[in-house]
Amino acid sequence: PGASARFVRCLYAVGFLDLFGVSMVVPLMNLHIKSLGASHTVAGIIGSLYGVMQLFSSTFVGCWSDIVGRRYSLLACILLSALGYFLLATSTTVFLFAISRVPVGIFKHTLSISKALLSDLVSERDRPLVMGRFNAASSVGFILGPVVGGYLAEFEGGFYQTSFICASIFLLNGGLVWMLPWSEENTGNREHHQDKGTNSISAKSNHDLHLNSATSRAVTNSSLFQSPWIQVATVLKKIKGIACSNLWDIFLVRFLVSVAILLYYSNFTLALEERFGVKPLFAGYLMSYSSALGVVAGCLLGPITRFYRHNTYRLLLHSSTFTCLLVFLYALAPSIWMVVLSSTFLAFSTTIGRTCIIDLELTVGGNEASGTLLGVGQSVTSVGRIIAPLLSGIAQEFSPCGPPSLAVGLALVAVVIMNANKQKYHSHGSVKLKNQ
Repeated sequence: PGASARFVRCLYAVGFLDLFGVSMVVPLMNLHIKSLGASHTVAGIIGSLYGVMQLFSSTFVGCWSDIVGRRYSLLACILLSALGYFLLATSTTVFLFAISRVPVGIFKHTLSISKALLSDLVSERDRPLVMGRFNAASSVGFILGPVVGGYLAEFEGGFYQTSFICASIFLLNGGLVWMLPWSEENTGNREHHQDKGTNSISAKSNHDLHLNSATSRAVTNSSLFQSPWIQVATVLKKIKGIACSNLWDIFLVRFLVSVAILLYYSNFTLALEERFGVKPLFAGYLMSYSSALGVVAGCLLGPITRFYRHNTYRLLLHSSTFTCLLVFLYALAPSIWMVVLSSTFLAFSTTIGRTCIIDLELTVGGNEASGTLLGVGQSVTSVGRIIAPLLSGIAQEFSPCGPPSLAVGLALVAVVIMNANKQKYHSHGSVKLKNQ
């Protein structure tokens, strides 16, 4: 519908601005904290604390968005993240720098809530296409942000200016979200749930979540004004429903593939220099090239899902298998041009796989708890971000090819798990096919 289409396009802009602002600042943070006199150990501890905060807050914030509604939770996350970047723009000591990371570490889940909102707006058949375009728009911001941030950093006080601009971008995003046609979205969302009612999937996890549309809307309208203790109790109840569902294998696959990809990139620049004598500048260009191809892959998800007849499980299985083969090719690459070839196709397979795993989580888990599901998925990825550097360091003690070799093994385990559960998800692909 027209209203939903306008809403979706606005969310694409939100995703673009979000990653554009963040990617301006993040590459400069290590240089800034060291300029404040912090040691490598202190800088690492602060970075790890941010990851730990993201790990524990992802599920709670995603679940909270199911309770109070996407509008208020998204606005709260945007404005509190803006506060964190404003504090960062005034961080003249290591202590202030650490304090500025707290609100961002807890509430920087704007992209997850935006994806949950997108899943509320569109049908299951169109969800991979819309998610792919949202990821593509966000990736464009990720490509442009470091260029602008690097240019501003050349000036005196450039980091502080960049942080202030990032905070201002988040405020602009907050204004954009506030002005969205939420009344039209509610109408479209209600019609979407009604149309979906006769074709809903009776999976065990849906029964565990036991949330119907009417109950969800009633909670959304009233729970914003409930006692915080009631909201916390509701959040814990919803998280328990996810924990007791049969989604463990999907989250395990997400964890294994995420760690595999993080291992691939963990020592990418150093490994290219040691193996082929390539300068870091070339490695940076290669990573930017891969990011640009990821944008193209996001735009091509529509034709690809139609080719697979909207069977997300089969597409995820094939993309994960392809990712495993490409990382294996990179680990054995005899020349830099073989690395370029593997990076080219890997950009497509990882982008498609990342979108498909989110779609499969929402399809099997049910849209009524989409914020909770995306939050749990983000927490799983956060665990991977914490573990991957440790595994990379251990594997790199043996060989520069150690991390990607370990990544091949983890990706292969993920493929085996998906093959073992083929019958479990075959029905979900069939349902999507019948809904065409």
